[in-house]
Amino acid sequence: MRGLATFCYRRRRIVLAAWLIALIGVTFLSRAAGSAYSNTFNLPNTESTRALKLLQANARRQSGDTEQIVVATSDGTPVTSPVVVARVEPMLAKVTAIPHVGNVVSPYSPNARNQVSADHTVAFADVTFDQQAHDLPQDLAKTLVDTAHTAAGGGVQVAVSGQLASRGQRRGPGGTGIGILAAAVVLFLVFGSLLAMALPMIAALVSLGLAIAVVSLLSHVVKLPQFSDQLILLIGLGVGVDYALFILSRYRQGLVSGKSPEEATVIAVDTSGRAVLFAGIIVCIALLGMFALRVSFLYGLAIAASVGVVFTMVSAITLLPALLGFFGPKVLRRRERRMLAEGSVELSQRVGFWHRWTGVIAGQPFVVLGGALAIMIVLAIPFVSLRLGNSDAGNDPKSSTTRQAYDLLAKGFGPGFNGPLQVVAPVHTPSDGATFARLVDAVRSQPNVASVSQARTLGTATKIAEVQVYPRSAPQDAATTDLINHIRRDVVPSVDPGRATTIYVGGSTAIFTDFARVLTSKLPLFIGVVVLLSFVLLAVVFRSVAVPLTAAAMNLVSAGAAFGILTAVFQWGWAGSLLGVNRKGPIDAFLPVMLFAILFGLSMDYEVFLISRIHEEWLHTGDNRRAVTNGLDATGRTITAAAAIMVLVFGAFLLGGERVIKEFGLGLAGAIAVDAVVVRSAVVPSVMLALGNRNWWFPEWLDRVLPRLAVEPPELLAEPEGDDLGPPILAGER
Repeated sequence: MRGLATFCYRRRRIVLAAWLIALIGVTFLSRAAGSAYSNTFNLPNTESTRALKLLQANARRQSGDTEQIVVATSDGTPVTSPVVVARVEPMLAKVTAIPHVGNVVSPYSPNARNQVSADHTVAFADVTFDQQAHDLPQDLAKTLVDTAHTAAGGGVQVAVSGQLASRGQRRGPGGTGIGILAAAVVLFLVFGSLLAMALPMIAALVSLGLAIAVVSLLSHVVKLPQFSDQLILLIGLGVGVDYALFILSRYRQGLVSGKSPEEATVIAVDTSGRAVLFAGIIVCIALLGMFALRVSFLYGLAIAASVGVVFTMVSAITLLPALLGFFGPKVLRRRERRMLAEGSVELSQRVGFWHRWTGVIAGQPFVVLGGALAIMIVLAIPFVSLRLGNSDAGNDPKSSTTRQAYDLLAKGFGPGFNGPLQVVAPVHTPSDGATFARLVDAVRSQPNVASVSQARTLGTATKIAEVQVYPRSAPQDAATTDLINHIRRDVVPSVDPGRATTIYVGGSTAIFTDFARVLTSKLPLFIGVVVLLSFVLLAVVFRSVAVPLTAAAMNLVSAGAAFGILTAVFQWGWAGSLLGVNRKGPIDAFLPVMLFAILFGLSMDYEVFLISRIHEEWLHTGDNRRAVTNGLDATGRTITAAAAIMVLVFGAFLLGGERVIKEFGLGLAGAIAVDAVVVRSAVVPSVMLALGNRNWWFPEWLDRVLPRLAVEPPELLAEPEGDDLGPPILAGER
């Protein structure tokens, strides 16, 4: 690390030029190539996947994505009137000619059934493609929506719903600007210098710009979700500014202790830079660990987020040292620079809030621990009712075509028409056809079924019977999930007890239901692996059993509190209107896995920063009480400031963007706030004070077997640090 820091400082022009050339060049390439983001689900051994494969093998033109073009009149004119039909039919003919369109069922065709509302003011056409939405070209979404809108006007309203239509209306980056502004304000309050505020922001933004461009190019090779760029901004902005903050604060400390700018840079990278490198690698390991879940959709999320973290981490240990080489002591306050030139700056142990707080914890560790745990338990209570699923188009912005289509279908037919189920079966014999007919009658009589379409026979070599089942409940409602399970487990066996006919319940709504079920079943294993990994890493670094056990337990409690906050706001609707959540619904199925992986990495960052300082004090003094209090006193301000930046950055994403980005924003902001303010500032030190010297017990045989890792270089362990973020104490001001 010292060699890297020295090179970046002395060859700062080369390093800066390399970053700028890479940013400009890769951005130009990504703009020229465009993006190919897509949401792809590959769920082997699920019924919805079997239904899809059956159609793909025997009726490919009807096996792909199904979109709905919704037509409505605002003046009471029936949609079946000649004037409306004259506008709609030519438009549907144009849609039929769009590439990859396999079938269009007009509401005016003889094959249509229940595609015109009872009051004749709303109708819809089913448009079936020969591929799933994530396999279709990006520009096809715009073509479909634009073609459909050619029928609008003259009192006729047209909107399009479906996965493809959703791809054609990509949202902006949400609250990125507000997040950047909030981070800048916190940095200025911490450092008291515009330049010190600007350098972490520059390092983070340059790295994020490059990361977004790289991921945009990767989207042509790897299936990456539509909101990848927003996810990179959300995660990368928070961790990038924090990583730069840790190094810059150590650099300022070196300056006020009398070191030259180059020496202060080298020490900062060799100490705080090691912690940044360790934390960044841990975040990436946790994210890429999602590959073990064998769910293709998570692969893209893991890759996109990891790319963002890697670039912000590398920027903090290369670009930031180069920038420091240009500005030197100018990152200090003006008065500090003047006092430093006069030789009247000295380090002093300040007595402030954190010193007083450590005294409170040392005096009543069990009281503080009990109060902190009570807060976290209360926050985690809603987690018990967590329901995973997929939020539907009813959560989209009201100006979007998918939301308009959702509202029109719900008004004219009921919310269930926004996510029909697809029941399919191969028909090899007349008996198969008779069984399927009985099933259609049985499904039609179910309480939560609003309508069943006319049965169709698809395919050539193997005939496929197919119907669309429209629930009364919305796609994201628990009642719809219950209906899918009821048809599969009860209705089908009652019609065909011997299962002589193969019958599948599929469609996009069933796919998302299966996706949630698969992730729910794998979530405990994933959490267990991540917690075990954290235990091993902390045990190797700090040679302790109690410290990693405490950290593992607190990771679980922090995650429970974060999930509890998410459940209360998005699922229960508490304070939803204040946070821009206009509709209650399930938590997106992949979010707990992703959130836990990110939270694990970020909490490890704070854990290492706190425990490494406590461990250093323990090695110096052998006094556990003094080590804990001095360690918290020295790092509490740093952790709180870093957490404040992350909370504000993550929280800003509640102000815009997609629902899933809002979920990420609230979940991460809540988790970081709980982790930094409650866990690291109260629970961990209280537990360590209660355990005493038992914190540092480690079996000798295990000590010999495990490798040795150090967050800080051994030669600097004896160096006093003072308050990492605190401004220097000027002579005469104490």
